[in-house]
Amino acid sequence: MMKSDIQIAQEAKMLPIREVAEKLEIAEDDLELYGKYKAKLSDDLMERIKIRPDGKLILVTAINPTPAGEGKTTTSVGLGQAFGRLGKKAVIALREPSLGPCFGIKGGAAGGGYAQVVPMEELNLHFTGDFHAITSANNLLAAVLDNHIQQGNELGIDPRQIVWKRCLDMNDRVLRNIVVGLGGKMDGTVREDHFVITVASEIMAILCLSDDMHDLKRRLGKIIAAYTYDGKPVTAKDLKAAGAMAALLKEALKPNLIQTLEHTPAIVHGGPFANIAHGCNSVRATKTALKLADYVITEAGFGADLGAEKFFDIKCRKAGLKPDAVVLVATIRALKYNGGVAKAELNNENLEALRNGIVNLEKHIENLQKYGVPVVVGLNSFVTDSEAETNFVEKFCREKGCEFAVSRVWEAGGEGGIALAEQVLKTLETRESHFKPIYEDGISLEEKIETVAKEIYGAGHVTYSPAAKRELKRIAELGMSEFPVCIAKTQYSLSDDALRLGRPEGFTINVREVYVSAGAEFVVAITGAITTMPGLGKTPAAYSIDVDDNGVITGLF
Repeated sequence: MMKSDIQIAQEAKMLPIREVAEKLEIAEDDLELYGKYKAKLSDDLMERIKIRPDGKLILVTAINPTPAGEGKTTTSVGLGQAFGRLGKKAVIALREPSLGPCFGIKGGAAGGGYAQVVPMEELNLHFTGDFHAITSANNLLAAVLDNHIQQGNELGIDPRQIVWKRCLDMNDRVLRNIVVGLGGKMDGTVREDHFVITVASEIMAILCLSDDMHDLKRRLGKIIAAYTYDGKPVTAKDLKAAGAMAALLKEALKPNLIQTLEHTPAIVHGGPFANIAHGCNSVRATKTALKLADYVITEAGFGADLGAEKFFDIKCRKAGLKPDAVVLVATIRALKYNGGVAKAELNNENLEALRNGIVNLEKHIENLQKYGVPVVVGLNSFVTDSEAETNFVEKFCREKGCEFAVSRVWEAGGEGGIALAEQVLKTLETRESHFKPIYEDGISLEEKIETVAKEIYGAGHVTYSPAAKRELKRIAELGMSEFPVCIAKTQYSLSDDALRLGRPEGFTINVREVYVSAGAEFVVAITGAITTMPGLGKTPAAYSIDVDDNGVITGLF
């Protein structure tokens, strides 16, 4: 019987992180050690390697997630391990996990089986403290803002127009809408307030999009925290908070180096969710990886309609990155689920359901091809997949003009990813990337939203709440129409309705809320019932997590 992810991770023989760094010709002086197996990369290193040529950038994305599982991070890790087995100098660049889903439904985010990054428990819990620093910087601005009002409100902030929210890296629904300032006169001004999960904070986006400390401070200063009684924006710079926030983020700005089970270097840094934020690891981590290795495997969150779109239209646009290939992960089980098969029946061969459900994969292939990047479908294999089902998917993919390979990294590690790695290498050698974002900077925000909704999701119409319309008008008046859009949408469907599986078409997307992240330099549009502070389920993963008398953690998956 296959061991659990945490058992495999705990039995792994890790190399000291100094030895992992040596594979990338990183000297010990360029490491800031967090114990034996974790380190941050120094600013001096990142400055010195800027003149080196870039390696090849490979994005791993997936079809829409289902309860059947897809294995995007597992594939990313296994692909990196496979490159290592082929003698290639490769680095994996991943996001850090959020505590919210670790204790909620989703579980950890370190890969799975024999394709994991380690130390798994430390990565999934506190790691190097980056998310705590982001939480503290976010809440410092909130505290400074409320204190400014308490101390006389020199800037004339309208308490009804405070847009900055507090944050917490936990799924805690009761904090979505709260009242603060209750008590006596010295306890602040009574007002409505809100919390978002840390990975949805603008600070997370800013950290992940900043080039260096100078850029970080510039972006922090631009954050709009509130508006005055006469409608003028009040920024973190106006509130004199940006410097202190940057001081809290000084160490968090540095990328983290760990390893896979097979000692492939992994740079893990930043972690915005893709359903409610921009879904990519930090620009600093990706750019550093490209200077250190010949091949960089990175991932974007959830399905390609969210993660890949934001990777292309926000991260690559802002950072000047040009991806060389995309691996699109799918499973036969997930495709059959999209075709209407109940989860309990997915182990049975069902070509009709596969034929019905493969339209979800078809839409993601078409979407990725619109960006001009070569696509390789990586079929994450399960023992229940039949030969007929696998052959059907391969034939379908090749007819759609993309490459195909079966991946068995979960059970076999890097060895199980060699076929996929070889196909990716062949694609890099024979097919040129002509990457281009799907919309131009100069069109209106409404046109950007509608381009993504219609071209990527397959919507027929976009509607806006009156509040969203007013905010779009205000953002345009503030001169921020050039920003890209970051659409918050359910990950479970191409539409904004989580229950519409397969390939829905012609539906209406409703934008109910819009706000500008002026420091991150994008505009957020919230659709459907999506929330920026998740809640725990009826049986959260936290119920199963424990630690024994010897300090060994169990139940984390």
